[in-house]
Amino acid sequence: KRRRRLIGQRAPELGYYIIITDTKETEKNYFKGLRRSIPSHLQRKLVVKTKRVDMGNFVDVALEEKNKNPNYAQPWIVFDRDQVPNFDQIIERAEKKGIRVGWTNPCIEIWFFGHFGEMPMFKESRQCFDKFKEVFKSKFNHEYNKADPQIYEKLKEKGDLKQAISIAESRYRQYMRDQPQNPASAMISCGTIHQLVEEINNKI
Repeated sequence: KRRRRLIGQRAPELGYYIIITDTKETEKNYFKGLRRSIPSHLQRKLVVKTKRVDMGNFVDVALEEKNKNPNYAQPWIVFDRDQVPNFDQIIERAEKKGIRVGWTNPCIEIWFFGHFGEMPMFKESRQCFDKFKEVFKSKFNHEYNKADPQIYEKLKEKGDLKQAISIAESRYRQYMRDQPQNPASAMISCGTIHQLVEEINNKI
């Protein structure tokens, strides 16, 4: 069962974070952009690592990194549901091991949608991706590129990060209130990636 967050508590000073994602450029580039956006004296406390691993071993990799780097107070793994057959099992095992999870269902583009004021309902990542491409092009007048190294900066420039967090949190709370026993794979157009983004921003 997913842990409920403690709402309304101001987070303490930014401690060390290690964010581990798979080889997808989108997640890596987004969080590297977030790292660039924080004050330079805090950037050393936020490490983004990309690992080419079987998703079934994702939690083990996070635990290894935590053990190798005891100064990292909080490890996170970040991934989306797209074509991950053991999606729910990874999340459950991570939480049991004290690893936080920033997941998106069906893909990270549903989180990006929130920057522009909505999180439409998409069961499949291809539908979500194709529609977000249209929205992105209308905002920036060029094609969306999943490997764009400036994706964080672009979303922050023409979107609204606080609004995205609010929309994502509202969707998450709605699922937790109405369908609390549902696994993450059944929480369509939802995620917890906003919790990581909010937590970091609240500490700087």
